[in-house]
Amino acid sequence: MFGRRRSDRDRDLESQAPDQAAETDQDGNRPVGPWDVAEPYPEQFRVDLGSLQVPVVEGTDIQLVFAEQQGAWVLVRHQLSEMHVQAFAAPKRSGLWDEVRSEIAAEIAGAGGRSEEREGPFGAEVVGQVPAEPGKPASGLRLVRFVGIDGPRWFLRGMFSGAAAADPAAATALEAVFSQVVVVRGDHPMPPRDLLELRLPPEAAAAIEEQARAQQAEQEPNRFSTTPSPFNRGPEMTETR
Repeated sequence: MFGRRRSDRDRDLESQAPDQAAETDQDGNRPVGPWDVAEPYPEQFRVDLGSLQVPVVEGTDIQLVFAEQQGAWVLVRHQLSEMHVQAFAAPKRSGLWDEVRSEIAAEIAGAGGRSEEREGPFGAEVVGQVPAEPGKPASGLRLVRFVGIDGPRWFLRGMFSGAAAADPAAATALEAVFSQVVVVRGDHPMPPRDLLELRLPPEAAAAIEEQARAQQAEQEPNRFSTTPSPFNRGPEMTETR
């Protein structure tokens, strides 16, 4: 998890509403993203997760989640709300969000839920009621929101759950994070819909590696720390003929 105290600069950025994304300033720059790394964007402390640079906002926790089947995603928590963020490769001349919205609706219906499209702070979004336990409609329904942004050769998707899916006020902090994300697509060719690579920041990866080494050292017996007991059997060798 990554956290930081809020500065005056952070307060100014959080106060910018996501629905200002289509507006531009005098220099032609959009005050609110998400942005491509190649375009101008405001300076803000962001954690570098490879293809995504995610802003650190007071009161939020950021985690990188790796799952064997679903790939990797960024999980941002704020109070009783969660947001999953993933970035995908997209075609050069067309976006994915129109197609993906239909696919999300079909998937929700197939799971025993229901959904509808509506206009939100990032444009068209899908609001759905899905089984609380995947594959078990009898477990009850929970509300989720899907938002999407088509960028230059990339597509960014966010899923809101918890309070942020139902209460606009509760969604403000997570929407502020989503609106300040910077996407690093890279120049290498990728098939459309492939997930863009996510990785831990170097300092976090080094800390995890150091912790793993320390735990391994604790588990390994130190053969120089104690005097062998004559009552313990020593090393044995078995010869098979």
